[in-house]
Amino acid sequence: MMSRLLPWDDIRTPDSDYNVRLISGGGVIPAFWGRDTEGQCLFLVSLEGDHRKAFAEGRTSAHGIDVDLQKDTASDRQNLVLTLERQVDADLFCALCESLFESLRIVDRSETALSVALTHIKRWKAFLAGRNARLLSSEEIRGLFAELNFLTSLCDGHLSQADAVSAWTGADRVHQDFVFSDRAVEVKSLSGTDRSTVRISSEDQLETIQDSLFLVTYRLRDVPDVTQGRSLNELVSAIAGTLTDADAVEEFERRLAAYGYVPLPEYDRPRLLVAGIQGYRVEEGFPRIMRSGLPTGITQVKYQIDIEQMTAFGCPFDDVLKGT
Repeated sequence: MMSRLLPWDDIRTPDSDYNVRLISGGGVIPAFWGRDTEGQCLFLVSLEGDHRKAFAEGRTSAHGIDVDLQKDTASDRQNLVLTLERQVDADLFCALCESLFESLRIVDRSETALSVALTHIKRWKAFLAGRNARLLSSEEIRGLFAELNFLTSLCDGHLSQADAVSAWTGADRVHQDFVFSDRAVEVKSLSGTDRSTVRISSEDQLETIQDSLFLVTYRLRDVPDVTQGRSLNELVSAIAGTLTDADAVEEFERRLAAYGYVPLPEYDRPRLLVAGIQGYRVEEGFPRIMRSGLPTGITQVKYQIDIEQMTAFGCPFDDVLKGT
């Protein structure tokens, strides 16, 4: 049984073509809920111009969702049409369409809208049928939450939106989570049993070719009160809503896809509050294991650092962001 009313519930099945309803609150690119003659649920994005070549080059599909580019019969526009093939998946399809709609609200060019939409669908395809077809673990949720908070700080007057999103390399499994200017930054979340130690996942994580390397810890606290903290879904939506640069929007979508994130209801919990942020300079004497210092044949090293042993290397958070 559906847990909520869906946008297609009050759209009747037409005798021909589509029945559609404009989604209110959108931006320049119009989007519609709809049904076809077979009663299937649709999501349409109306595009100006001819996008057949770009669609053919970037076309993708997700399990149970048909993706097509069609001529609008009532105008010279084209419609990107997403069709749900199985009604039982309507709630999941709705989540996909709603998150896509949010991504498109600040896009002002049809070319960018098509690119964002195809990238978005690829993200869902990876979740539904590919290597990321699983929920993020509790540790991964907190790790992504911390990285996105750092990304927000970068966007807040330190880097342009496009440069800030490009600096986020954690989604691409680069050694550090952020690389910008002359520095690299590794971001860690602390919560629960991790309050007194920092987990390091490889011998490369605290070694860099950049001039400076920083470690930033976010202390996260679970808060049951809906007026405090934010869920991962809310944080992603908030960031997407502040991005006004089309390239930044597209790259943000791609990096979330690489992380394996899709806005599922499971990520409405936990609600997390940032209870503290601390920066550390990773320099000579910092307690760490580096690839350059390992005996031959030793690899895939994982270890924990006692936070008390890092205290002497602490620095203001603003120092991490300086030089941008």
